[in-house]
Amino acid sequence: GKHNDLEAVGRDTYHHTFFEMLGNWSFGDYYKEEAIGWAWELLTREWGLPQERLWATVFVDDEAAAKLWRKITGLPDERILRFGEEDNFWEMAETGPCGPCSEIHIDRGIEACDRRDGSEHRCRVNGDCARFIELWNLVFIQYNRDAEGKLAELPSKHVDTGMGLERIAAVLQGVLSNYDVDFMRDLIIATQEVAGRKYGKDSTADVSFRVIADHTRAVSFLIADGVFPSNEGRGYVLRRLLRRAARHGRMLGLTEPFLHRVAGTVTEIMGGAYPELRGEQKRIHDAILGEEERFGETLEKGLVLLDGAVAELKRQRRTVLPGEVVFRLYDTYGFPLDLTEDILRSHGIAVDQAAFDQLMEEQRSRGREAREYKVYMKAETTLVPSQQVKFVGYDRLEAESRVLAIYAHGKGTEEVGEGSEADVITAETPFYGEAGGQVGDRGFIGTARGDLMEVIDTQHPTPQITVHRGRVRKGRIQVGDAVYLRVDPSYRRRTMLNHSATHILHAVLREDLGSHVRQAGSLVAPDRLRFDFNHTGAIPEERLEAIEKKVNARIRQDAEVRIDESGFDEAIRQGALAFFGEKYGERVRVVRIGDFSVELCGGTHVHRSGEIGIFKLQSEGGIAAGVRRVEAVTGEGALELIYSYEQRLKEIGDLVRATPEEALERVKKLLHQQRELQREIERLRSQLGRDQMTRLKAREYNGVKAIVEKVEKVDVNQLRQMADELKRDIGSGIVFLVTAGEATVTMVSSVTADLTSRYHAGNIIKEVAPIVGGGGGGRADFAQAGGKDPSRVDEALRRVLEIIRRPTIP
Repeated sequence: GKHNDLEAVGRDTYHHTFFEMLGNWSFGDYYKEEAIGWAWELLTREWGLPQERLWATVFVDDEAAAKLWRKITGLPDERILRFGEEDNFWEMAETGPCGPCSEIHIDRGIEACDRRDGSEHRCRVNGDCARFIELWNLVFIQYNRDAEGKLAELPSKHVDTGMGLERIAAVLQGVLSNYDVDFMRDLIIATQEVAGRKYGKDSTADVSFRVIADHTRAVSFLIADGVFPSNEGRGYVLRRLLRRAARHGRMLGLTEPFLHRVAGTVTEIMGGAYPELRGEQKRIHDAILGEEERFGETLEKGLVLLDGAVAELKRQRRTVLPGEVVFRLYDTYGFPLDLTEDILRSHGIAVDQAAFDQLMEEQRSRGREAREYKVYMKAETTLVPSQQVKFVGYDRLEAESRVLAIYAHGKGTEEVGEGSEADVITAETPFYGEAGGQVGDRGFIGTARGDLMEVIDTQHPTPQITVHRGRVRKGRIQVGDAVYLRVDPSYRRRTMLNHSATHILHAVLREDLGSHVRQAGSLVAPDRLRFDFNHTGAIPEERLEAIEKKVNARIRQDAEVRIDESGFDEAIRQGALAFFGEKYGERVRVVRIGDFSVELCGGTHVHRSGEIGIFKLQSEGGIAAGVRRVEAVTGEGALELIYSYEQRLKEIGDLVRATPEEALERVKKLLHQQRELQREIERLRSQLGRDQMTRLKAREYNGVKAIVEKVEKVDVNQLRQMADELKRDIGSGIVFLVTAGEATVTMVSSVTADLTSRYHAGNIIKEVAPIVGGGGGGRADFAQAGGKDPSRVDEALRRVLEIIRRPTIP
């Protein structure tokens, strides 16, 4: 959906943040007659929609389309309507391809009209009620608009049609709302089960049900496509949707993370058509749960700030929230702007957009300054002599050279002393600077007089310059010093193992998954390797296992690693692979491993594949649409991982009193027993709750019947159910129930509809919850809260009775 429609999602029955588009396209193969004929055939013959309920619209000047509608469909002229550019002319931009469009609308009957209370309202196509809705838009790309606005006929005419799946599903299933179609209804049912409430009983709650259903579906697909919550770009869109849905969960009384449970239903009902949902189910679950937990930590504090600001505005009779408050909610408590606007809308309050935008720009400016400082070396290297730093590290790990330049705190300097951090440039170096995914070397730079600098990273601010970044451990380093440079051999060696293993992995992935696999990014470090590649869909476990075995088989071949220089064009003709974002000169370095891997690469490598020893995959997952990531370890790192797995298996066996070979079956048996015991606990809790309800009697306070009690050993869902049943039993009154654990308190407040003008359930909770160290709120008729101080439950119950006894205006 469009970003500016977000606030409408959930408030009506047809807006969505995610929808599925059906359609057909032609690039010169067919045109208006075929497009209209096929659309009519599908709707009326295949799907059986009654022709008498269908209407067509055409662009006011598109006489050809109007004639075709009459000829093909037999529609009378009064049901072929003409509209102007706003409704029936498509263009992508001010200039470029464009053309008229025809729309098919359906009359859903007077019962679908949502404006019947308007005395002057008239239902019509393209009107302002829900009786007539568009089903299918047929766009005829006929013209090209030039910079002066003139239209010229295209030599080849095209067709582009679109029909929303949710909307046509609603029509075919005979329901008036997109949210009543089968797959959306299943998501609402899942939310009902989590919330313990029914959809269709309360219009305010229904908005929250629809928001949660829509947003959970959208975020599931976003995460499956490799998007993760963040503060920028696509990740921020995802974060906004998750946090808006979480806040609507609070409005339904859900104070604990729940969206990950609803997301499971998305996978269950849509995973057959979209297998990536099943492949990424754990990632979807973990990403949603993690974001809910992070937001939950700050949501209550943010709501306290916002509630206080709203109360102050109302006291001052003002209707605009200061931008400083909005920014603080965004920056400190993680409230997206539209979430704050959503909450304020119910109070009739707007935000000071200009002030908020100014504060956001100031923050971005500070971020730009920080980034500019981080890349200072790119500018400062213009002070270095024009000669190129010579790299000699392919053949040796030690060299002698002299210091050309030193930088500290972003500025050039003649020397740095003990304890100082600095960037040092020498005339030649055996240190490999970070490039092509391989991390920079570590080691030492020293002088004959005993000065010593520890190098913790090596970088290339420009292709010609290598910078040694580190700290002076002893003495001082000066410009012009004669120095020796020594690379840490273990650090380099372990990095080489992982780099050569990455080449082998790439070759095996192309063999196993297909030649479409191309490197899209990598990290080669001494302790691990990470490889990103183009591929759609998760890789099944059994296939990953086969890939791992193939990589290890290539390692055991002990194939020779040959490195040559060649012309770029010649290397490509010989089948060498070139990669993402790399800049290649006329002469390139070609790395060959046996007869199965040929790549252009400037990194460091082993002499034979057998030196890698062993390769062990750690993880595989999606990081972006069409991009997968695998992470692995080699050599000693792989052995350490295997040893840790063995140790964990042994510890699990010890815990369940079984040998490592028997541990799995023993754990399965214990889990089965646990599930059986949990069911028995739930049964006993339910029975306990019913038993306790028999002793809970209403008493009258201030002319109002009320049940204010503590109940034992029930969970939050049972507590809510008890409150609902007791409220029904007393007919008119207040029910306030509390249950406590060792370090937790849960309370619910429920008020019958006839008393909500005098007693607000949410306000009762807000006043009482802090007594037990908690917070919460809710609607006038129902609210819920949690706390962490069970010792003060009796005090909290006394406060509820005080509130009920206070004088109120009937």
